[in-house]
Amino acid sequence: MTGQFQKDSPFSYAFDHYTDTVYRVAVHNTHDARDAEDVTQEVFEKLLLCRKPFQNEEHLKAWLIRVTLNLCKNLRRDRREVALTEDLPAPEGTDGSVLDEVRRLPERYRNAIYLHYFEGYTAAEIAEMMGGTVNTALSRLRRGREELRKRMIGGFEDE
Repeated sequence: MTGQFQKDSPFSYAFDHYTDTVYRVAVHNTHDARDAEDVTQEVFEKLLLCRKPFQNEEHLKAWLIRVTLNLCKNLRRDRREVALTEDLPAPEGTDGSVLDEVRRLPERYRNAIYLHYFEGYTAAEIAEMMGGTVNTALSRLRRGREELRKRMIGGFEDE
């Protein structure tokens, strides 16, 4: 039986309902399953230690995604260049999918596009998760789509 959301003890509920979402957001931002697993674990460790009461399920979900995005950003910033050897092969190539193109977008567009089209969040929900306004989220979605269009079909000659 999955638990009901309780303001004072959200961990079990979050783990049962949002582990997959946190992991998918982490994979999308780290591009590596092992890093995504580490980030997911760290998000839930932070939740376990968090004493902050959550107003409702949406507030909890937004907090989880925001923490996930921040941890992914920290991971990229802390990562050091490592020379590739035979023991440490290069990552596998991309397959030319739309998701690959989304992953190449600047972070502000990439996360908005991913959360909207791949996770199904509204602009208002994205704004709450990313710490901005609805207009900012809408602008990032529009600009992200424009950038994707340019990258995937090269734009139009008469533009």
